[in-house]
Amino acid sequence: MPIGDVVQKYPETAEVMFRHGMHCIGCHVAAFETVEQGAAAHGIDVDKFMEELNKAAKESKDKE
Repeated sequence: MPIGDVVQKYPETAEVMFRHGMHCIGCHVAAFETVEQGAAAHGIDVDKFMEELNKAAKESKDKE
């Protein structure tokens, strides 16, 4: 899923991305680049990053 879609659907994930230095949320690339691609491009451990994003996404869903 593209980064922009993830943040739009699960706003709590933005904090995780910022914490890992992924400030591309508003960038035009965010509409096309997947979370995995963005993590790899920033040298982030994809598996650990996905775990953190999934936790944040669950928190976003729980707040609804």
